[in-house]
Amino acid sequence: MDLQKDAARAWWRFEGFRHRFFKAWNKHASKRTLITIVGLLIPASVAYVLYIQAPADFPVKEIVTVPTDMSLKEISQELETRHVVRSALALQVIVRVLGGERRVHAGDYQFPNRVTVFAVTRALIMGAYGLEPVRVRVSEGTTAQGIAELFDERFPRFNPSEFVALAQPYEGYLFPDTYFFLPNATAESVLKALRNNFDARIVELDKEIQASGRTLNDIVVMASLLEKEAHTFYDRRMIAGVLWNRVAINMPLQVDAAFLYINGKSTFTLTLRDLQIDSPYNTYRYKGLPPGAIASPSLSALRAAATPIKHDFLFYLADYSHVTHYSKTYEEHLRKKRQYLGT
Repeated sequence: MDLQKDAARAWWRFEGFRHRFFKAWNKHASKRTLITIVGLLIPASVAYVLYIQAPADFPVKEIVTVPTDMSLKEISQELETRHVVRSALALQVIVRVLGGERRVHAGDYQFPNRVTVFAVTRALIMGAYGLEPVRVRVSEGTTAQGIAELFDERFPRFNPSEFVALAQPYEGYLFPDTYFFLPNATAESVLKALRNNFDARIVELDKEIQASGRTLNDIVVMASLLEKEAHTFYDRRMIAGVLWNRVAINMPLQVDAAFLYINGKSTFTLTLRDLQIDSPYNTYRYKGLPPGAIASPSLSALRAAATPIKHDFLFYLADYSHVTHYSKTYEEHLRKKRQYLGT
């Protein structure tokens, strides 16, 4: 009986302790939960700041290259050096956990915004390079130097000096058009695209060029002059007739547009001193066509050069309203010059 009483008392004491324990536990449960959450958030926040979030100097919109001959460790270190990720080790761990160690894609990457190491990992494994085509308009009458300046503003890998050196022999053969290039375009890739486009488009004029009896180079050089001298197809064909007439009688072309290539001056800013410049492109001093084109002519100018309107005019001038007037003699030309230009 004593044992039973002792057991009963022990049971009641245990129940009382259990009741008080859970009552106290429930009373302080919210506080413990908060402490637990805070305890977890602190190391998680530290880990995020140190390993996961994008570096403050993340190379937004810059080209980042992942070479083909690098190991995962080397790639991770390179991306840490370029400030793409904060921790090379974190990148390696995440790539390995996702099973992408052997699936990292080499190449050029571009990120439009700052992204976490997880987003970088995804891009590497999926080959999501982020390179969006850039639209570029090469206008008619643009020189190789002008094209170099145009691309230099928008493509970080494009070397303008290299382009000018490569493109100089092809002045006039870089077709003006609208192009789409990836952000990692280089001098070589741009030159190749413009040259290939010229070769493809000039086929449209094969019959006209062959019928003209002139070489392609002569047509290109003449077209580059016409591109600068007139804006309508009719006037270009008329001026082509004038200039081919001059070539036929060994008369200097005296084309003011050539000075845009020589010193950047136009008809209305030229001086008598400019006309004496010793340049093979000075059509006042040297007879015949210049040694090369002065810009990239349009298809319209190329067609006009190949299909001039036949006439007896040897002179032309454009007035201040851009209306072109033609003359057969020098006296007639001077009279129209006084009439329309006041000189």
